[in-house]
Amino acid sequence: MSNTPNYEVPTEMRDFAEKSVDQARKAFDSFIGAARRTADTVQGSTETARTNAKDISSRGFEFAEQNVNAAFDLAQKIVRSRDIQEAMQHQAEFVRSQFAAIQAQAKEFGGLAQSAMQESAEKAKAAMQEGADHARRAMEQGAEAAQQTSRDAEAATRKATS
Repeated sequence: MSNTPNYEVPTEMRDFAEKSVDQARKAFDSFIGAARRTADTVQGSTETARTNAKDISSRGFEFAEQNVNAAFDLAQKIVRSRDIQEAMQHQAEFVRSQFAAIQAQAKEFGGLAQSAMQESAEKAKAAMQEGADHARRAMEQGAEAAQQTSRDAEAATRKATS
């Protein structure tokens, strides 16, 4: 049977290993924190998009209701008309007013859609920039920790072999 030599790990090496683990944990925690903040920001952007879509949909129903009510009002006026000329006059007024209403509605829809797209794009851009900044800082911290660990390892090795 062979006897395994009893070799004690030097204190400097144990300290170095412990410091390395701590540095790696800190770098990982920083990276995960950045990833979580980015995910939260992206989720906020999707919530904004959902809210904008809901607002546009709601406004669309309001426009539809206005247009249908205008058509019912026209029908009522036509039914109450005394002659064909009065009925035609009501029809012409309806066409003019509905044409103006539909133009205004289309303009409002366009503005709502443009605002929603612009807001979503700005939030997405900010989220991506923030995520990239956090990831870059986490990578820099990891690189710094790795360099420090390398220096500590060299120092511990020199001390252990001296």
